[in-house]
Parts: sequence; structure tokens; C-alpha cells
Amino acid sequence: MAEAGEVALPDEDAKLVTLARSAEARARGHEGAAVRDGIGRTYVASSVRLRSLTLSALQAALAAALSSGATDIEAAVVITEATTLAERDRAVLDEMAVPRVLLVTADGATTVAR
Repeated sequence: MAEAGEVALPDEDAKLVTLARSAEARARGHEGAAVRDGIGRTYVASSVRLRSLTLSALQAALAAALSSGATDIEAAVVITEATTLAERDRAVLDEMAVPRVLLVTADGATTVAR
């Protein structure tokens, strides 16, 4: 049974959490994200922070999916310290009509963001 602040996840979503955590760890504490497209392929990214380019982890993962030919995204997971999605991330999710998004904090608390 899930504890308070945790959501019982289907195996496919648990895999996304694991992948997003690995991206976050590689980025040394910045955000990590993973998305799954309509045919089950997964895409993983961390946030990008350069003077000339700034992308959230979610934006970077969605860009990877789109540039690989994905036409629909069925789920996304974001590892972050934020308690809500940033407005720019919401805008991208709305445009792509992503139906399921989970926010996971470093301590493991999982929230269904949509």
C-alpha cells in the first residue's frame, strides 16, 4: 500500500520514475524527466542551463521524443523539488495533450499533476 504522499504506480509509470531519477542523478541534482510515447518508447532528459539555451527536464525529454518522431505522449514523470509544474511546462503539456504527468520529489513523494 502506498504511504501518504505516494501514489501506487503501474509498472510502466514506475519505470518512468526510475529513468527520470537516473537523468536527475546524472545532472547532479537538477531536474530529471522521462516520457513514454504512444507505442511505449521512452525518452529521458535532465534540465539544460546554458547562457544561450534553457530547457526544463520535461521540455528536453519532450523535445527528444518529438525529434525522434513521436506523435503522441501518453505519460510523463518529472523529478523536481517544485510542488507544481512551471507554467512553461504546462503550456507544452497542453499543446501536446499529455494526459498523465507525475511530479516526484527527491524524497519520493509522488503527486499526480494531471
